[in-house]
Amino acid sequence: MTTPRDNLIGKRIAVLDKGWIELQDVMGDDLAIVNAARTSFLGESKGDERDKKLLFYLLQHRHTTPFEMVEFKFRCRGPLVTFWQWVRHRTWNMNAQSGRYTAFEENDFYIPAVWRLQSSDNKQASEGELSGPEAEALTAKLLAHYEQSFALYQQALDAGVARELARMFLPGFAVYYTWVVKVDAHNLMHFLRLRMAPDAQYEIRVYAQAIYEHFFKPALPWTAAAFERFIMPELGPIKQ
Repeated sequence: MTTPRDNLIGKRIAVLDKGWIELQDVMGDDLAIVNAARTSFLGESKGDERDKKLLFYLLQHRHTTPFEMVEFKFRCRGPLVTFWQWVRHRTWNMNAQSGRYTAFEENDFYIPAVWRLQSSDNKQASEGELSGPEAEALTAKLLAHYEQSFALYQQALDAGVARELARMFLPGFAVYYTWVVKVDAHNLMHFLRLRMAPDAQYEIRVYAQAIYEHFFKPALPWTAAAFERFIMPELGPIKQ
């Protein structure tokens, strides 16, 4: 029997200019969370209304262990600037593409749609956008930089240099990588709370938003509703 969760497996969402995120597997649902909580006193489902009420109670009062009974597995493609923020969440299990084993492709670099300006009062944030001829010139220079970098990378490979050294020519934070990650629902909500926040960097915020809207909410509608009631208000208005 096909369930709504089954229809999510294999679904891929485009992110940024060349990136994507794909749900490879999901274990458990809202009822799995409720049943895990009731295991403490050997209980079981008591109908949708009472089950949902219990789930809301759990999240409101931060009884988070039952949420660890649900797991998501994703395959992602994004620039290294995204991956290096993602990998800081050490509760995720992950494995990433290696430039030692696989050669990079031409044009496998992130091109920002806009040039954000540095925030005047937050050292790690942006505020506003650069526009007009100056922004267009920067994009042209970035493209030229990518083209030259890849040409040098290819020259090194053609000369027989090992891939692990030839990649030194590539623009580090812009090159696209593919990685596989797995996380439980509790730690995924922690990730979403931080990475969907208004001050999160755009290049990871769009991945967090894609996960939430296209995978988390459809797979765990009760949990998502509780998350929106008890956790989301802490984030403030979410940037699009």
